[in-house]
Amino acid sequence: MILNAKPQRTRIKFCGFTRADDITQAVSLGVDALGFVMWPKSRRAITLDQLASLSERVPSFVTRVGLFVDQPAELIRACLPYLDLIQFHGEESAAFCEQFDRPWIKALRMRDGIDLHRLAAQYSSAKALLLDAYRPGTPGGTGEVFDWSRIPADLAKPVILAGGLTPDNIAAAVAQVAPFAVDVSGGIESTAEGKDIEKMAMFVNQVALVDAR
Repeated sequence: MILNAKPQRTRIKFCGFTRADDITQAVSLGVDALGFVMWPKSRRAITLDQLASLSERVPSFVTRVGLFVDQPAELIRACLPYLDLIQFHGEESAAFCEQFDRPWIKALRMRDGIDLHRLAAQYSSAKALLLDAYRPGTPGGTGEVFDWSRIPADLAKPVILAGGLTPDNIAAAVAQVAPFAVDVSGGIESTAEGKDIEKMAMFVNQVALVDAR
């Protein structure tokens, strides 16, 4: 068995949902995972009550992902009934991430000098590493692209590519990086209030075109 072969299909995660109708549209396009931002400083943040309501709109076999940034364990535990996967986007230690009895992924911002091999070993129980653009003081959602050539081809963890992805650049990103999955939020929005169905569909279609080659 070849463990590190490119997947037959690039998985897609849409993040930052705040409206039930957007969830219905995303699910209809066949996305694999939906992200909910629980960090209160994000413009896409939702409350625990909103998470409970929105999670009901997600059908089986679509993964519900909660995004947290250095937040209390008590809050994360309160969200667990509505989540299938946890995304840690701050400076959380591996020991902190491992305590919640849920699969988890670790987001890493691609600052200068980052050692992805070392971090893959440090977060060895993570299901994947999400690689995002780096901006000082901003844990994610910058809408900026980093240099994809900085990602090692032999990284020991599956890569989820994030950072400034849009329907216009996603085909090039998937072709160059061949990630296990891609993650997008702002690139499929037309307003601050929610997602754009046309942009979501274009994004999914562009990924499928590259996968079919």
